[in-house]
Order: sequence, then structure tokens, then C-alpha cells
Amino acid sequence: MLAGDARAIARAISLVESETPEAASLIGQIFKRTGRAYLIGVTGAPGTGKSTLVDALTAEIRRAGSTVGIIAVDPTSPFAADPGVYIRSMATRGHLGGLSRTTSDAALILDAAGKDFVVIETVGVGQDEVDIVRTADVSIVVLVPGTGDDVQAIKAGIMEIADIFVVNKADREGADRTAQAVAANLSLHPFAADEWKPPIVRTEANRGVGVDELWRQIGRFREHSAGQRAVRQRERHRVRLRELLSRRLVERIEAGLPEGEIDRIAERVAARDLDPYSAVAGMISSGLKA
Repeated sequence: MLAGDARAIARAISLVESETPEAASLIGQIFKRTGRAYLIGVTGAPGTGKSTLVDALTAEIRRAGSTVGIIAVDPTSPFAADPGVYIRSMATRGHLGGLSRTTSDAALILDAAGKDFVVIETVGVGQDEVDIVRTADVSIVVLVPGTGDDVQAIKAGIMEIADIFVVNKADREGADRTAQAVAANLSLHPFAADEWKPPIVRTEANRGVGVDELWRQIGRFREHSAGQRAVRQRERHRVRLRELLSRRLVERIEAGLPEGEIDRIAERVAARDLDPYSAVAGMISSGLKA
């Protein structure tokens, strides 16, 4: 896997998806070999053409001579014969927000395997996905005209996470209005002279139009934010630590409760004999004492 063998990478990612002790051991063994890949987060509502954009951007990265790992929920694969590109579909496994909670570990594997760039594409703009994209080295928010996505973006709070905005399908009517809506919201933020102001890039990903400009803006941001990359990496690990801590604590508490106890307590809550907060406090107390 460390040598970049595609089958070994696939087996390693399958292992971390299993969330077993062996998966934790694998991450422990490779962790010191990570931290070199540049993570690109791509988010946006369904239908914005994220997959096509990621494909076009990957082609641009390959033309620059760099290797790419892609993590997506439903990826296309025009790079099957390209050993410099590894694409992995991550099932949601019922995890809230649409991205597998093992996405972070999959990114570590691609990093350790020597990929220069790791692109994480989300299925939507759920809070968990926003958390993942926020901690990428560069966050790209994709919008399309004519669907109200400019308003949705503002309402969803993803305006704050974008380092670069992309108005995809820019040949559609309303592209100007979408770009203007984003620009109007950016104008409300008083950017300092040395502060990065997110650019708005127009693309037609299905024809490759504007993707070279997107790649150029990624390069500009990478250069501008080089001194802040460590801060983002620390935030990425903080998010992951809290996630792992939450899961391990829940597992420990559940293991310490009598079989069927949660169902019994749920019945009491449903009957209004017990409120949810008191129920949880009791389960924590009982589970941790066991």
C-alpha cells in the first residue's frame, strides 16, 4: 500500500471501513507517513455537477504531473487506465450527512500511498460533510444557476467554509445572478488587505471550460495559505478525535448496560414516565460504572 499498489490500497480502505481493531492498528502503522498530500474538499447540493467537475479537475491535476486520490460517494471513472489516479466510492453506511465516517481514514491511506492530492467529494451539504470539507486544505463550494442554490448556500451556512466558489453549468441562464448573489454576500465581509477573498470561478465542467482557472485559483490559495495549513490540519484532527471519542464512549456505555435496557428506557420515555435528558444521564452513569 505504501508503494502505491492499487489492490493494496483497496484492501486497506476496506479494512478501515470495517472499523475493527485491525483498522485502528493499520492507521497507527501508517500515520507517520501521512501529512504530505494536499486535501481538496468539494461540496455542493445534489445536481451541481460535482462529479463531472472533480473528473475535469483531476485531468487538470494529472496534466500538471501530479497524482490524485479521489474519495466520492458515487464517482464516475474515466481514469481506469491511469495508474496516477485512484478512485474510491465510500458508502454512506447510514451515517448522518451522507459521507462515511471513515472518510478521514481513507484520506490518510491515500496520503500514505503517495498521492499528491486527495479530492473528497460530498453528496450534499449536510453538517457532517461541511465539517469534513471545512478541514480540507482548500474548500470548494459548487453552485449552479437556476435552482436557487445561491439562496440554499447562504441558508445552509456554507458561505463561511468556501475558499473558492464555483458556478458550474455557467452556460445556463441565471449564471450571472448566481455569481452576483455570492459576490453580494462576500461584500458584506470586510476582508483585510492580506486576507484571502474567495474568488468566484465559472465553469462548464462537462466541456472542461474554466477548469484551468479553478486549478490556478487552487494554486493561488495554496500559496497564500501555506502558513495556515498546520492550523487546518490541527482542526481536522480535532474533529476526528471528537468523533472517535464520541463513538468509543457510546460503545462503552452500551456495553455496560443490561441487554435490552435501551429499549426499556425508550418505552418509558415514550410513555412520558421519564424525560430524555434524565434517561441519558442514567444510562451514562450505569454504563460507565459497569
